[in-house]
Amino acid sequence: MSDLPIVVVPLSADDDALDACLAALDAGTPAGTRVWLADDAQAGPRGYAVIEQWMGRTALRADYTRRPRGVGEVAHLDEVLGACGDADVAVLASDSRPLPGWLERMATCMAADGAIGSTTPWSNAGEAVAWPRVGEIAPPPVDGERLARAAAAMPALRPELPAAVGHAVLLRGAARRRAGGLDATSYGSWYAALIDLSLRLAGLGWRNVLCESAFVARDAEGVPFDGDMERLAVRWPDWHARLANFLMHDPLHASRQQLAHLLDTIGPPEPQRDLFV
Repeated sequence: MSDLPIVVVPLSADDDALDACLAALDAGTPAGTRVWLADDAQAGPRGYAVIEQWMGRTALRADYTRRPRGVGEVAHLDEVLGACGDADVAVLASDSRPLPGWLERMATCMAADGAIGSTTPWSNAGEAVAWPRVGEIAPPPVDGERLARAAAAMPALRPELPAAVGHAVLLRGAARRRAGGLDATSYGSWYAALIDLSLRLAGLGWRNVLCESAFVARDAEGVPFDGDMERLAVRWPDWHARLANFLMHDPLHASRQQLAHLLDTIGPPEPQRDLFV
């Protein structure tokens, strides 16, 4: 679907995680969605085989690019985002597994408020947006389809986050470009570069929000490179205190409870209408 954001998947060397990510992406994303698999010389022979097989059968409009030599994940992703111009882009970690409806709901969330610069879905390993408990890593959901339906019933409050989180984030193209893109000079990890970008977006008046109706699973949280957090602290002296305050007071507690309640009480999926025509 050409009206949906572009999905960018920066590839890692974890072939098994990539295989699971691409399968979930295929199952949970509308046919025809534009997908860019961006390889900073990370995928090995098995990873390339996974990509080749997936490209041959997917219903998504997928492209794959590979640099001959790695330039680092932040520099590479900044290059990819720059090539997307003013288009809105959903950056999806290659070790994540998006649940059905994830992209449409994030796009709807962003379209509802022109001041939103980034929107992040729930995740079982999402730090500030972790579910069912803030700041904890829970096992990936057993019944992703049921959880996706429960999330779809959440009210659209779009609460503010201290920063976007790297398991999956939809970035508004115009906001990203105005903020100057990613800082590949200061940070080595997407984890830290995304925090920095989020804080620059907030400084320019854009909002970093939670999309309560979308969920993207992941086995582990992202991690910063050596020195990244120290550089963040120098540039943004109040960042660590702001994050700690958010985690301690958990302003999303009621939303977490509501999602848990919906998951417990959600009924079976509606029968497929075309079977009864």
